[in-house]
Amino acid sequence: MLAKTLAEMAVEVLTTADGRAKTALSHAHAATWRAARAAGAPLAIGRATPPDHPARPEAPALLDPREVPRRRPGSAQGRAAMLHAVAHIELNAVDLHWDIIARFADVPMPLGFYDDWVKAADEESKHFNLLCDCLEAQGSHYGAMPAHAGMWRAASDTATDFMGRLAVVPMVLEARGLDVTPGMIALFEKANDAQTVAALNVIYAEEVSHVAYGSKWFHFLCGRHDLDPKDVFHTLVRRYFHGLLKPPFNEEKRAEAGLPPDFYWPLTEDNPAA
Repeated sequence: MLAKTLAEMAVEVLTTADGRAKTALSHAHAATWRAARAAGAPLAIGRATPPDHPARPEAPALLDPREVPRRRPGSAQGRAAMLHAVAHIELNAVDLHWDIIARFADVPMPLGFYDDWVKAADEESKHFNLLCDCLEAQGSHYGAMPAHAGMWRAASDTATDFMGRLAVVPMVLEARGLDVTPGMIALFEKANDAQTVAALNVIYAEEVSHVAYGSKWFHFLCGRHDLDPKDVFHTLVRRYFHGLLKPPFNEEKRAEAGLPPDFYWPLTEDNPAA
């Protein structure tokens, strides 16, 4: 039997609905990719057709963002709702990272590109499970509360634009995680929730690399096409991101991830010429 291609494995993850099953498959496929690379016989990238939307479990109910109940983080219930929301983000991130592999497999890329996104998907799978463990330790679980239905919008909007996907998902959405996670860690430290603090610290450390992968491969493609990265980034974010970027920014971690201030500060205000 022929080995599955990486694109086929990506689609298997995308079409698995249950969160724990999806992340288990993600871990298994990432291990298969790493083992083949270590043996000097990388898997074929191949071609496969990813779904327009990844499979999702029956719960949580997915609501319009305006209908999702507001979280009050000062209460235990509010902190659980925040954890649930972040778990939902992490599950979407698993799918986003496998989707970029399958959806743009027709674009020739170095094997290092696939190394990076397989690793990112593997780590997002770990993040989802860490947060599920935290929820379950508090007597809740993923699916116990409604979640944001718009999480896949950036993927849908950039389904035919490889550089747009890199600009909006890792370099805008995941970079936003670098801005807000320190405040979340402080909140759970105040609540003496050591398990959640430990989980969020793992996530915070590893998300820097995911933003960096986006920046690295965005710059790579700009170089391939002789384009100015900053100008292209501004154009693509204004095209695909709905709204302005909002400070405060974690400038230290953004710089560590390869995002200088002149990439994101101009996007905090309307550009009439855009």
